[in-house]
Amino acid sequence: MIAKKEARSYVYVIKGVRRKTLAVGDKGLMSQFLLEEGAVLPLHSHPHEQIGYLQSGEIVLVIGEEEHLLQAGDSWAIPADMPHAARAVKDSAALEVFMPVRQDYLD
Repeated sequence: MIAKKEARSYVYVIKGVRRKTLAVGDKGLMSQFLLEEGAVLPLHSHPHEQIGYLQSGEIVLVIGEEEHLLQAGDSWAIPADMPHAARAVKDSAALEVFMPVRQDYLD
């Protein structure tokens, strides 16, 4: 599948956080998240494995009971059903892959 950049637009997930689904395959989906400084993604979990890469900025990522300060170039993997949360220390951009496909991200 090819997805041209103008084919999809950003949607607000919560205050200060926007998401754009970039590509969808049979077994996974890739999205970009833009986080404004101070934005908080509250603790949550879902049945998808989540693998991410911080393109720019700085975030605090909580996975289970561990807190990590991540900077541009850092990456992570979150197992399915693992509680996690994030806070943007600076304006940030992240790429994330979800497996299996998140049906709620098919805009």
